[in-house]
Amino acid sequence: MTTKYPLLNQADQITLLRLLGFGLQLLLVLFGADTFGLSLQIGTLTWVMLIEGAYLALVTWLQQRLIRSEMSLFATLLMDILFWGLWLGFSGGATNAFVTLLLIPIVLAAVILPLWAPWVLAIVATLAYSLMMKMLSAETMMDHGHGMDMTSHYLGMWLNFVITALVITTTVALLIRRIRQQDTQIALLRESQLRQEQLLALGTASAQMAHQLATPLSSMRLLLEEVQEANCPVALNEMDIALKRCESTLSELRDAVHSIREGHQYQASPEQLAHQLRQKILLLMPVTELDWQDRLVDIDPVARVQADMNLIPALMALVENAAGASQEQTASSRVSITLEVLDSVLRVRVRDFGAGINTKLLEQLGTSLISSPKGMGVALLLSHASFERLGASLTLSNHPECGTVAEVNLPLCGGLAA
Repeated sequence: MTTKYPLLNQADQITLLRLLGFGLQLLLVLFGADTFGLSLQIGTLTWVMLIEGAYLALVTWLQQRLIRSEMSLFATLLMDILFWGLWLGFSGGATNAFVTLLLIPIVLAAVILPLWAPWVLAIVATLAYSLMMKMLSAETMMDHGHGMDMTSHYLGMWLNFVITALVITTTVALLIRRIRQQDTQIALLRESQLRQEQLLALGTASAQMAHQLATPLSSMRLLLEEVQEANCPVALNEMDIALKRCESTLSELRDAVHSIREGHQYQASPEQLAHQLRQKILLLMPVTELDWQDRLVDIDPVARVQADMNLIPALMALVENAAGASQEQTASSRVSITLEVLDSVLRVRVRDFGAGINTKLLEQLGTSLISSPKGMGVALLLSHASFERLGASLTLSNHPECGTVAEVNLPLCGGLAA
């Protein structure tokens, strides 16, 4: 939805409020002193307003720079309170009907700054008001027209100011903080929804490709049986291995699609998962130099990992990426895999010995499709989604020595294996 008039940004809004406040001060001094009973000390007040005008000109000029830093923004709001306090002090002090305008900087701080900022400003504003109360003379406390002591009235105004400041610094600030948290959650949900839409598109394309692969694979199997009569053992063996791998992958893809559609999950022990992963690597990646470190000792015998048909393929995608990165850098497909149980999670660390990944790409890999010379990051995106569906997490980082580390944390739960 678009609006007819563009909204002001945060810096412009704050500047506009400052200028409106300064304009109100001028109007009250020039035309409203008698109407509102302001006791103006015109000489001193003139100098205060000249300095305040110069300050506002400087702040308006630097508004975009000041808004970038919380401390600089807090400092300007603190100066606003001080200038309002000086203007009020020299135009009637605590008897000025506009003394509650000291609350405006507190409200702004409660909306746009951390929780400590409105508290500090509330304390400063309360001290300024208290000082103005202390400066009231005995004559000012008396309403000569009615012969009444106005002390309780001014004390009530001061107490009302303090209570209002406390409400702003607690209720308003906490509500704004909750709104910010909700906005963050909404943003995360939107990112997740976008990722799921991408995955749905990828899943649809995968299903279509699986259907298209079925027929040529069947034809190749028939042709292989015919070619076997030519008796070329090496070529036939390689073709047979490649076909078996294609058929196995196609079968796994069908099972995975069915598992996702039905929402089927099961529980496996860490040892079972480790055994399945290692056997899969040895079967499908026999030339990989595997540095396997199994540290699954002294773990709870009933500890289980929530799994589905996509968990092993997702881990295999990480291993294949690692082997490719090592091969490209060292001409050796060396991969280091470590499995251990720490803090109620099964941690699987897959490390390659390649050149590492650019820091900017590390933040995007696994969460969105990216454009890079090595591909679109589809495998990592699918793996990340598979882990996320099981309540697990995937973290990528560069190893201090060389290569990249993919760390998967799978939460453990107690129960019987399915």
